[in-house]
Amino acid sequence: MKIALLGYGKMGKEIEKISIERGHSISVIIDKDDDVKSLIDSDVAINFSTPSSAVSSIKLALDSSVPIISGTTGWLEKYNEIVEYSKNTGTSFMYASNYSLGVNLFFELNKKLTRLLNKHDQYKIALQEIHHAEKIDKPSGTALTLAEDIIKDTDYEDWSFKNNTNKTIKMESVRENNVPGTHKVKYDSGIDSIEITHTAHSRKGFALGAVVAAEWIIDKKGVFNMTDIINDTNLKL
Repeated sequence: MKIALLGYGKMGKEIEKISIERGHSISVIIDKDDDVKSLIDSDVAINFSTPSSAVSSIKLALDSSVPIISGTTGWLEKYNEIVEYSKNTGTSFMYASNYSLGVNLFFELNKKLTRLLNKHDQYKIALQEIHHAEKIDKPSGTALTLAEDIIKDTDYEDWSFKNNTNKTIKMESVRENNVPGTHKVKYDSGIDSIEITHTAHSRKGFALGAVVAAEWIIDKKGVFNMTDIINDTNLKL
């Protein structure tokens, strides 16, 4: 499989390493101001560019009829536009806020716990995410996914960095050196607390999940997310 890498920061380099380990080749690397018009020599593209270049990077792949896996966060106000663009070009597209297979299992656990505790209104929910100091967007895309999943199944209506009310999930974003990513969901009442936490030890899990997603999407058509992969009983790692 020939993979186009869109974005060549720390994640791009880790994806390159894992792709080669799994027997794939890198057809092209596009970073920052590189001017590339087409990806026609690639089988699939993996996008971990910057938020400001994410949309143009995704459209480059779709215009080249190359299926694309996108993990860049901070651009989702244009998500529906990209979904329609993908459908119009007939090219496959997948976005996930986090490609770690462990994080996506964590998402499912969060949904299950939210449904179980929704009947017990004494619990207030708070989210905390901790990332490396270089991460641009706050909160992380993963934390937003956790919040959105909670809002779907509860009376919560939004999240906030300031307030924790019956309608608002308290969000905390922390930036520290050398932290790949930690996410915590806390259900707190006057008599006890329940917490679930996912802690990444390195970027390898994120990169591996993105490469697995690229392998999975290669012969499919449509718009997908990581739930499709997690629920695929034929998935081989």
